[in-house]
Amino acid sequence: MSAPSSSPTAVTHEVTNQPPPLTGHDVADDPVLLEGVRREGAAWYLDELHLLGRRAGSEEVRRWAEEANRYEPVLRTHDRYGHRIDEVDFHPSYHALMDVAVGAGLAGAAWADERPGAHVARAAGFMVWSSAESGHGCPVSMTYAVVPALRHSPGLAEVYEPLLTGRVYDPGLRAPAAKRGLLAGMGMTEKQGGTDVRANTTTATEQADGTWRLRGHKWFTSAPMNDLFLVLAQAPGGLSCFLVPRVLPDGSRNTFRIQRLKDKLGNRSNASSEPEFDDTVAWLVGAEGKGVRTIIDMVTMTRLDCVLGSASGTRAALAEAAHHARHRRVFGAGLIDQPLMRNVLADLGLESEAATTLALRLAGAVDRARRGDDGERAFLRLATAVGKYWVCKRQPAAVAEALECLGGNGYDEASGMPRLYRDAPLNGIWEGSGNVNALDLLRALAREPASLEAFHAEIGAAAGGDRRLDTAWAALKDELVLTEDAPLRARRVIERAALVLQGSLLVRHAPAAVADAFCASRLAGDRGLAFGTLPPGTDFAGLLERLPG
Repeated sequence: MSAPSSSPTAVTHEVTNQPPPLTGHDVADDPVLLEGVRREGAAWYLDELHLLGRRAGSEEVRRWAEEANRYEPVLRTHDRYGHRIDEVDFHPSYHALMDVAVGAGLAGAAWADERPGAHVARAAGFMVWSSAESGHGCPVSMTYAVVPALRHSPGLAEVYEPLLTGRVYDPGLRAPAAKRGLLAGMGMTEKQGGTDVRANTTTATEQADGTWRLRGHKWFTSAPMNDLFLVLAQAPGGLSCFLVPRVLPDGSRNTFRIQRLKDKLGNRSNASSEPEFDDTVAWLVGAEGKGVRTIIDMVTMTRLDCVLGSASGTRAALAEAAHHARHRRVFGAGLIDQPLMRNVLADLGLESEAATTLALRLAGAVDRARRGDDGERAFLRLATAVGKYWVCKRQPAAVAEALECLGGNGYDEASGMPRLYRDAPLNGIWEGSGNVNALDLLRALAREPASLEAFHAEIGAAAGGDRRLDTAWAALKDELVLTEDAPLRARRVIERAALVLQGSLLVRHAPAAVADAFCASRLAGDRGLAFGTLPPGTDFAGLLERLPG
């Protein structure tokens, strides 16, 4: 048989009408984000934010994100000789993402920065950088959140806070004092209790030297290679909070046996584990028996980051959809010029703008509360639960709609959209599911009347700005009255509270096209169940000009 004759590769088509990759752009070049940063007091950060934005939008970082998720963390329980080591290996791209995040001050650095707006700057940077890859944001977020909780024990804070608030990423298990920077995590839930942490069975026994020994397990502890963990355990005086280092001050390994890594829906770059404690050395943080009260300071900050992360993920998906629509032609015209696609993108943009505006408002409240503003502290108590519930709840729906804008291209892994979609439900679960936050709203109403007063003041600042907002606020006031069926109504109440809060912010701060469309569709009910059902008369051009991408 003769060999086949050589011939040029057959060409059946040329590639046309495909958008270029969304790389080489500035993720921070977003009017909604920039306006919010200025409004909340961090205009001084904008130059640095744009530098981070250009890096987040680079082809190199897009590759890091893909590799960090494709090559997932690997657990090594023992070394080659059989010694227990309980280490997790990460792809170099994960470490590259972490190095930039910590170096940019997105972990604990804001707590050491006395400039007004420091926490707003950190929030904006976190949103921009996590839009590139969200999984590594988990250890970054927990390190940010641990600082106020650790301050319940000033002696421990004095030792560890300088390294938690630094800007050096120093991975690897070594004695904390020998490292240039530390990362923190938390261990709350157990398999038999989940959200009901008072059902925890992990025990704590005090020692003669003032340390404690823990025995038990945790069911979902993320970033197990972090240096320090706040852990809840049952002490004689009740559920208490403890500091557990992976490596003890003398350089020996603390007992932190990783049973396995979770096989998660998304968030694949971030390792989540089931650790076991057995004579594990720990230090008490806060008062014995006050563990929930102590660790709630950390939970509040991680809930803020859930809002920031969901707003960022929504914005990232919208940017991909808008970019695709700007470069694609269908039926003889640009896709972005097709009336129905304009409606979809405008509606997604409206959702994203409301989420971003609320997220930055919460970050501004954190910043002002840190500097002694009791009204902002009271506002946070209620508004954090509201924002956590609603912004995180809306992300999966918004990302799914944005994915659909790309058609089959969006369902292909190479587009990055499937990863955004898999990651989307996480923030709605982490740090309290929807029910937990809805019930937390009721607790705030019952126990902390100042939080409702602060919420009243926030909404009242927009009084008279839009009759639909005024009408919705009047109706919500009746819903906020605690009655016997309040737990049954809690989701309805928190949903309406979120929409009214977002409406108030947009009426005061957004262009008229945005505020009008939001009030018409979200408060007056002139909208269908899916995205892309904004009513005729909407200023679509005004909404579309604010799209990222």
